[in-house]
Amino acid sequence: MIHKINHISTRELITFIENKEGFIVDVRPVDAYNGWSLQGESRGGHIKGAKSLPFKWTKYIDWIEIVRSKEIFPEKPIIIYSYSSKEAEIVAQSFIRAGYHDVGIYNHFMDEWTVNLELHMENMERYAHLVYPEWVRSISSGDNLPKYDEKKAIICHAHYRNRDAYLSGHIPGAIDIDTLALESSETWNRRSPEELQEALQQHGITADTTVVLYGKFLSPNNDDPFPGSAAGHIGAIRCAFIMMYAGVKDVRVLNGGFQSWKDAGYEISIEDVPKKPVNDFMAEIPAKPELAVDVPKAKELLRSTDGELVCVRSWPEYIGEVSGYNYIEKKGRIPGAVFGNCGADAYHMENYRNLDHTTREYHEIAAIWEDAGITADKHLAFYCGTGWRGSEAFFNAWLMGWPRVSVFDGGWFEWSNDPENPYETGVPGEL
Repeated sequence: MIHKINHISTRELITFIENKEGFIVDVRPVDAYNGWSLQGESRGGHIKGAKSLPFKWTKYIDWIEIVRSKEIFPEKPIIIYSYSSKEAEIVAQSFIRAGYHDVGIYNHFMDEWTVNLELHMENMERYAHLVYPEWVRSISSGDNLPKYDEKKAIICHAHYRNRDAYLSGHIPGAIDIDTLALESSETWNRRSPEELQEALQQHGITADTTVVLYGKFLSPNNDDPFPGSAAGHIGAIRCAFIMMYAGVKDVRVLNGGFQSWKDAGYEISIEDVPKKPVNDFMAEIPAKPELAVDVPKAKELLRSTDGELVCVRSWPEYIGEVSGYNYIEKKGRIPGAVFGNCGADAYHMENYRNLDHTTREYHEIAAIWEDAGITADKHLAFYCGTGWRGSEAFFNAWLMGWPRVSVFDGGWFEWSNDPENPYETGVPGEL
């Protein structure tokens, strides 16, 4: 059976939205959806209410599972838009082959929608801090960059005790940074202000440096003595949080990490780029102390009606089946902490990521949190076992512009090491 693909006018799309008839699907890159004007459009972002389903993902064998996970079902009509009418057509045909019969294409996003200020668009508030590969590549080429005032910039390939991850291939011009430079292996908390200042200066970073961080995902194995050595991009976002806390004013993360760079087909270097130390960080550390929460404040949040301690761990960790780490003995959770489900284990964040490791559609993250009572009006302190996953959840909320977000730095590791601190196991609410 041949199914006709309707070509939708702007007036028809407005009516479609007003009547809440079905789904609008944005098949442009995730970075365009978040807010970047990748094709010079006068307004960045996406049509209000649209779902992100990049054309790139049609190449995945489980594409239809992604569609269903976004709750885009055949019972309602779909309207697709893109920068490219050809890509919109290919995605439309993919939907039809999958049993979606009411599929339309809107081809006037650039020439009618973005130029009309009366037509609603949305973007992630701090999207400029989640950068895309071409933006990063342009740093070293001297090109004029959007959302950048040409300050000194440093690209950092983050890793945990794994320089081989860097030396085996990295973004040209990037230096490496070991997470241990910024957090202590004894406590897994951020290092002291004095240690942070020395470490940042050794890497050539001042408060006024634009720092772009990324890591390399290497399929972590829990049987490895150091599984975190293969979870580089979570470590990169951990470094981003600590740098923000210290006072680096312009911290950015490459959306999707090294995987995005590879997917873009850009050059990969194996040069060991030397660091160029500086003598002055140019700010007192910590410049943003409110971004980090320690045990006393965590306990205060547990008692508060205006805050939440959010546990960004896996379900087996949360109910006490496993500790999550080969160096943490005690199993359980902090009583009163809200479950903020990261994914499978301590080294994966699949519930906050897309299959290509880019950050999940921010509306979806906000909706999951809202269902759990995690809302932007509260002071939220995210924690995990030692700080990596909590930092990534924090960064997501910060990118969305949520005003009072922090990381409970000590997490389960510090909490569980004090026998005076209470803990729970089992499914909450069950005897």
